[in-house]
Amino acid sequence: MTAVRGRRLPRRWVQLLIGLFLYGIGIAFIVRGEIGAAPWDVLSQGIARHVPLSFGVITILVSVVVLVLWLPLRQRFGIGTVLNALLVGPSADVGLMLIPPGQPLWLRIAFFVIGLLVLAAATGLYIGAHFGPGPRDGLMTGLHNRTGWPIWIVRTGLEVTVVAIGWALGGNVGLGTLTFALLVGPLCQYFMRIFAVPLGDETERVRK
Repeated sequence: MTAVRGRRLPRRWVQLLIGLFLYGIGIAFIVRGEIGAAPWDVLSQGIARHVPLSFGVITILVSVVVLVLWLPLRQRFGIGTVLNALLVGPSADVGLMLIPPGQPLWLRIAFFVIGLLVLAAATGLYIGAHFGPGPRDGLMTGLHNRTGWPIWIVRTGLEVTVVAIGWALGGNVGLGTLTFALLVGPLCQYFMRIFAVPLGDETERVRK
């Protein structure tokens, strides 16, 4: 199995880096859709209204805070976890520079749909590379392991909390926020099956 991991390491690195870059681009499309951001991005938007920092820099800082919260939960970092915290924010800033705001409604809806699909595919890419979960996913699983609460309760509780804080700070909550919450899970699961890198015979059987 070690030999298999070694042969597939270049592909895994490529998937990880492409996935993290596209994740930020997906966030940018959703934000430019202006019909409601994803829960954690609502928080970043709200904070951005009160501090002289870019959306991407705030995304990095929020990720760092989330990683600090991992420590009492005894969650283990992966290199993918750290790179997720550091790279998604800058790629989101790139996307926000390239995608113009204030577009007609039909185009903003298209931006949202594109962003949701790109973000879900990007999630499949970086998680399928097996370098560790993202900061927010790790917080969710860590709380699940420590409390024994079902994953859906932990995730819902976290996202309702960050949406409420972000909305209170001026973040964009709308129909897109609800649509994202309903669709992102099934879409991510679909793309994770497509992009999962087999690491051995057991993984091959799971995929089949």
